[in-house]
Amino acid sequence: MSQIIAFCGLRCDGCPAYLARRSDDDGLRKKTAAEWSQQYGASIEPGQIDCDGCLPGAEVQFAHCRECGIRACATERGLKSCAFCSDYPCGRLRSFFEWVPEAGKTLEALAEKADG
Repeated sequence: MSQIIAFCGLRCDGCPAYLARRSDDDGLRKKTAAEWSQQYGASIEPGQIDCDGCLPGAEVQFAHCRECGIRACATERGLKSCAFCSDYPCGRLRSFFEWVPEAGKTLEALAEKADG
């Protein structure tokens, strides 16, 4: 499987919601719903664990991804990735990278390729 990188730099191809949808794995949906419910203090049902990835034109996203401000901004700007934005890295991304530094490293590598 090739890398699928969300607008923010998260790797969709490693996300359980993406993997469960691709393989139609109800066991992975159930396991992920339980883990994420505990981790995020939310009530997440197995039926919510479905995602086509955070890509332009993807029809199905996990609930948080549908509501993501980073995704909304990149989509509105017509970007394939925040790494290609003229405002990269914006304040919203910097805050996100404090929480998920590996996403920042992924986008930085994409931005360097774009400049090179």
